[in-house]
Amino acid sequence: MSQRQDIETGATRTRLWWEIGIVVFLTLGQSALYSLLSLIRAALRGPLSEQSAQLNPSQTDEPFWDVVYRVLDVFFDLCLVALVVYLLWEPGRSALRRIGLDLTRFWRDTGVAVMLVAAIGVPGLALYAVSRMMGLTVQVQAGELDQAWWTIPLLILSAVRAGLLEEVILNGYLATRLGALWRSRWTVLVAAALLRGAYHLYQGPAMAAGNVVMGLVFGWCFLRWRRVMPLVIAHALIDTIAFVGYPLAAPYLP
Repeated sequence: MSQRQDIETGATRTRLWWEIGIVVFLTLGQSALYSLLSLIRAALRGPLSEQSAQLNPSQTDEPFWDVVYRVLDVFFDLCLVALVVYLLWEPGRSALRRIGLDLTRFWRDTGVAVMLVAAIGVPGLALYAVSRMMGLTVQVQAGELDQAWWTIPLLILSAVRAGLLEEVILNGYLATRLGALWRSRWTVLVAAALLRGAYHLYQGPAMAAGNVVMGLVFGWCFLRWRRVMPLVIAHALIDTIAFVGYPLAAPYLP
């Protein structure tokens, strides 16, 4: 390789690191920092078991404007998804096909997603219950289901938003970019999984650790099949169960 090619390669790597840093701190890295601060504040206030965290808080007391603001929140988060897809775009090469964010294998992706929900989602709810009893997790409140007829559709929309935002950025974008910089797959997997755990710290250390495990499993699936769609579907299903299913079942649980 010539000196000029060495310089160009070094410049490309530097540009990629700057791009990754900007994207991470604009998106999930920002959430990770606020989540860490939230955990520190909660620990200083007292036992975690006596505190709670609201996942889908109301934006205003006026129902119409609450819906407007929530929908806009989803829209702007999806703009971040569009941004990272755009950054992965190359002339003559579809970024959506590159990360497997399409419907070409919908039923197969759905089948994989259901298996992931069974493998990750159900144990995750069990981990939450156990960690609550051990005082290692705050009470996570998904939101009231009986506020209005649009409450459940908005919660499902939020679940889909979370699936797209987290899986496309963590796996579709970050794993792809880090894979171009690091040769070790395990380094890429661990880095993305630790970031996933970091922005769940507000729930407590136990749930953050559970999300690291989820990140390792989801990241392995992406690196193996190069498809983010089953991860998006699985994540949306898990959050739908947490946002809608768990509050419905909570009165009947121990």
